[in-house]
Amino acid sequence: MRVLVVGGGGREHALCWAIAASPLLTRLWCAPGNPGIAELAECVDIKATDIPAIIGFAREQSIDLVVAGPEAPLTLGLADACAEAGIACFGPSAAAARLEGSKAFFKEVALAAGAPTAEHAVFTDAEAARAHIRARGAPIVVKADGLAAGKGVVVAQSIEEANDAVAAMMEARLHGAAGTRVVIEECLEGEEVSFFALCDGTTAIPFGAAQDHKRAFDGDAGPNTGGMGAYSPPPCWTPALEAEVMARCIRPVLAEMARRGAPFRGVLFAGLMLTGAGPKLLEFNVRFGDPECQALMLRLKSDLLPALLAATQGELAHFDLRWEALSSILVVLAARGYPEAPQGDGEIGGLEAAAQVPDVTIFHAGTARREDGALVAAGGRVLGVGAVGLTLQAARDAAYAAIARVDWPGGFCRRDIGARALKG
Repeated sequence: MRVLVVGGGGREHALCWAIAASPLLTRLWCAPGNPGIAELAECVDIKATDIPAIIGFAREQSIDLVVAGPEAPLTLGLADACAEAGIACFGPSAAAARLEGSKAFFKEVALAAGAPTAEHAVFTDAEAARAHIRARGAPIVVKADGLAAGKGVVVAQSIEEANDAVAAMMEARLHGAAGTRVVIEECLEGEEVSFFALCDGTTAIPFGAAQDHKRAFDGDAGPNTGGMGAYSPPPCWTPALEAEVMARCIRPVLAEMARRGAPFRGVLFAGLMLTGAGPKLLEFNVRFGDPECQALMLRLKSDLLPALLAATQGELAHFDLRWEALSSILVVLAARGYPEAPQGDGEIGGLEAAAQVPDVTIFHAGTARREDGALVAAGGRVLGVGAVGLTLQAARDAAYAAIARVDWPGGFCRRDIGARALKG
């Protein structure tokens, strides 16, 4: 098969890494890719959001399958354009991608499907939003309705903090048009889990669970980020819990989307809070999480490529994925100043030595090659150091041993990825 992966971050590196191992693969491209991906695939200088150029390239190269990494091209209609061109695409239509593109739409669908979620209200007027916050009190959650690169959620511990979030999103337009409308919801308490399911429009099968670390600094301090690390599987995740989430959250939503004429095909990423009253949906994303994808791919034993293809062909009912009996972890190395103002393009060394640590895999997220060939930082989240082990502790030890060999003064990482799971 001739495959084109769309995107250029750590998630796409992990997807290329898994797809490259498939015996079904004949040739692999990635648009736009990155220096790490270039070791596995031919990188094409096309932006992930340039739908016409992607379709043109796919036609020229007789691509059999397009695999969408990030959410933006999906909300812009990549899967629809592929369908019009007769090209298989792993990812939902623009209509189905609204599950991530609009948090208000997600809430509407979840309620119609009877899926458990937090109580909420939707606002387009800042003063009305503030009045609701005063009436409900804190803690309370304020979310930008649209796409905000994983940074449009504020878990406010005070009314003042919630009002500041409303001002930033709706008046200062911190997240652009994404904050024109906000969703304000109750603050759920419990264990947060990322759960993934492959969907073909009518059938859904589990694709594993992970736990992400959103805050920038140790001890869950600092601002929300796109994710500073993840591990899989979470100690709290059980077969019974997975079956409950599939029955109460995934399959009812899949049926509701089909009823609305927007069947969901691709990967459905459920952000869950495991509350005392059972699992409740925090959000849906319509693509693999980053960095959860990296942690999941490290554990996947089955060939990924036929599973992705089956999702596009309505054939997941015949699929049974297999997983390594291992724990995995992914620790993000980010540029200092991330997420607000990542600093510099400093040179990165020591990756060859880091990769020599047993059971370690390094994924590139925001890197570039200088004219002299040197690897430099070119983003906020720059590298992901992944590892597997018979236990989470073993995987964690390997990942941090590899990080110790990376020579990049301009970077930082959290030192407590997975620590809470080990204490629990």
